[in-house]
Amino acid sequence: MRELQFGRQGAETPTSLVVFLHGYGADGADLLGLAEPLAPHLPGTQFLAPDAPEPCRGNPFGRQWFPIPRMDGSTEAEARAGLLAAAEDLNAFLDARLAETGLPASALALVGFSQGAMMSLQIAPRRPDPVAAVVAISGRLLAPELLIGESRVKPPVLLVHGDQDPVVPFQEMGLAGNALVNAGFETYAHVMKGTGHGIAPDGLGVAMSFLKDRLPA
Repeated sequence: MRELQFGRQGAETPTSLVVFLHGYGADGADLLGLAEPLAPHLPGTQFLAPDAPEPCRGNPFGRQWFPIPRMDGSTEAEARAGLLAAAEDLNAFLDARLAETGLPASALALVGFSQGAMMSLQIAPRRPDPVAAVVAISGRLLAPELLIGESRVKPPVLLVHGDQDPVVPFQEMGLAGNALVNAGFETYAHVMKGTGHGIAPDGLGVAMSFLKDRLPA
């Protein structure tokens, strides 16, 4: 098990936690800045942004949750093994943060971007207790055929995606949404029109409202 380094902002004695999960080749600091616009709307929330456990093969200055064959020449077997190992690391990180704050899983939300969105959709359904919310931005649902058989809980999910995304095709939002709905998840979606692989203000606004409705006051 690898211990994840992380940044922290927001309430010192929180009533809720929001964990940002960054994309391939970035690090936790890449998303922690989102705490600033979100904090006034989510009082009592502590924002956490862990670094992925591995140096990025495709970007020596960044981190990765798992290798991506089409980007770094890894094999599909390496990618799958990396995903499962990172899931263990991330679950341990979340369990530790809940334990140290004394909060239940229902006070925790995951906000992932790109590869971080893939991690969010991977671990949230397989945890023993449902988190309050999952926001998956510009990502995809990995191995959708496994979702029904491996899901233990069904937290509400918001999918956000730019319709001009050149990195993770926009069609992935529909594929993920269909799989989640078919598996019985409460699923919502927002299209960031004219947006590439990023987070537009309207997408962040929808995510903020989604979190505010589902996290403890």
